[in-house]
Amino acid sequence: MTLARPLDLHALEAFVMCCDCQSMTQAAARLGITQSAVSQLVKNLERDTGTLLLDRDQRPPKPTAAGRALREQATGLLAHARSVSDQARSGAPTESTRLLLGCVDSFAATVGPSLIRALSGRARDLLMWSGLTPALTEQLLRRDIDMAIVTDAVVADPRIAVQPLFSEAFVLVLPRIAADSTDGDAGDGDPPMDLHAAQARWPLIRYSLRSVMGQQVERCLRHFGVQAPRRFEFDATDPLMSLVAAGLGWAITTPLCLLQSRHHLGDVRVLPLPATALGRREFFLLCREGEWQGLDDEIVRLTQQVIAQHTRADVARLMPTLPPEALQVSATARSGPA
Repeated sequence: MTLARPLDLHALEAFVMCCDCQSMTQAAARLGITQSAVSQLVKNLERDTGTLLLDRDQRPPKPTAAGRALREQATGLLAHARSVSDQARSGAPTESTRLLLGCVDSFAATVGPSLIRALSGRARDLLMWSGLTPALTEQLLRRDIDMAIVTDAVVADPRIAVQPLFSEAFVLVLPRIAADSTDGDAGDGDPPMDLHAAQARWPLIRYSLRSVMGQQVERCLRHFGVQAPRRFEFDATDPLMSLVAAGLGWAITTPLCLLQSRHHLGDVRVLPLPATALGRREFFLLCREGEWQGLDDEIVRLTQQVIAQHTRADVARLMPTLPPEALQVSATARSGPA
């Protein structure tokens, strides 16, 4: 099967000018080329369409029926081509821009809906999907996505700009034991347990080391001097939380992950950990420097606005034992390429 050749826009423009001027000489003058060049362009267009477009036996030449039909369609085609060309030259995204945004799961499930609503006026075709940070970073480098919201700012490409968004503290999650339990377990009114007391009582439910989250939690555990055998490991929060809620272990996670699995909050206790630099998870926006003409800055602004105005309130309402600094907006200064 032979595909039809796409129309030469330069030839189409010459044909339209001939129709409008009713003279190849005047069309040539308007286009700034020779009359023979105009004639050749029209012949090329007739060859590509496989039909006669101008009746040259008429003086001046008149468009044939096929020529009139093409002329009616040409204005829109040429206008769209000029718009595409102008946008490509400027590099500026418009309301028709298609934005492919990748996010880590906990962000997509909690902040994502509000961010999508806020961006609806800036990108007509917004696609968002979730995944683990390493996979999202690779997709960004391959240009499978345009931007990525991730939890690791280490990118092996100097053209990728990194902007901090916010951070959240790691928190201790324990099974919720009823105060009237007959098996000797502690009730809600008892003093809060710490990491070492949890370790002595239950097995640790871990995030897999395949995820950045799992690696960060392991560093946090080592910092606090906690060593626990590897028994239960998950890439996602929901199965991890289901085991803690069932009383089968304890875990370290974050406020956003708990919001993502909020249906388990009634069956667990959420406690703060001692404040430490290794006890926080950072979020970043990654994109190619200079390609989005401020849309990346707008995403940073909108994300931080959602965190400050909505997400922190959700955390305070559903996890009142956590301090306000459990979720903090980052400084808005642009960091430049990684």
